[in-house]
Amino acid sequence: MNNSSPCTVRVRGLAKAFGPNKVLKHVDLTVGKGEVVVIMGPSGSGKTTFIRSLNFLEMPDQGSIEICGIELDEPLTLRPGEVRKKIFQIRQKTAMVFQSFNLFPHRTALQNVIEGLISVKGFDKEKAQQRGMLLLQKVGLSEKADAYPGKLSGGQKQRVAIARALAMEPEVILFDEPTSALDPELRDEVLGVMRDLAKEGITMLVVTHETRFARDVADRIVFMEGGHVIEDTTPSHFFGPTVSERCKQFLGRIHE
Repeated sequence: MNNSSPCTVRVRGLAKAFGPNKVLKHVDLTVGKGEVVVIMGPSGSGKTTFIRSLNFLEMPDQGSIEICGIELDEPLTLRPGEVRKKIFQIRQKTAMVFQSFNLFPHRTALQNVIEGLISVKGFDKEKAQQRGMLLLQKVGLSEKADAYPGKLSGGQKQRVAIARALAMEPEVILFDEPTSALDPELRDEVLGVMRDLAKEGITMLVVTHETRFARDVADRIVFMEGGHVIEDTTPSHFFGPTVSERCKQFLGRIHE
């Protein structure tokens, strides 16, 4: 992984609406290199739209996104070719891990991991397989290299998805509720891998309700509601007695 140059995430004035529903309302956020930022909030707060906008799976209506020095400012005002080029460059620096795994069902765990290495990065098959096996070993799944997704548990599928993300050597990894589809035991498998990644200094933005992970691993917690950032603070403050009443209500509900 290339750690030679700073890779900051800067978001300014990000807005997104679906018809009359304004989901993001001029959101600002800066994430430094190596930071782990957990994004929390009630359903409908805009957090998933926000994380998907950073990788342009959702196209913002307004605002600018800069990742690792590559900036896309007011994309709807630019020529399509210019937008595509910038999106490609940003996606080269980022990877996304989804709630629903998004694995190819007719490819083995190893084939899923190395798909991008071959099709995007131009690795030959042998080199890609060597790297893929190292990454499966990293997430504790080398013995499942030849297994198809249908034969894997949810936790194993998500760990394959994380290995696939790491294969592209991203500088920023975006996680969209990576454990919400898993039962508690399988959640711990995935969160353990994410904890190890945090220790390696990979920049991570994580949409999750996993309070233990947020408390133990996050550098900052961003609380969103109604398309706005309501709190941007440390875990000790967020889980402490002086946080806002709205955050206390939210935490009380998710612990019920």
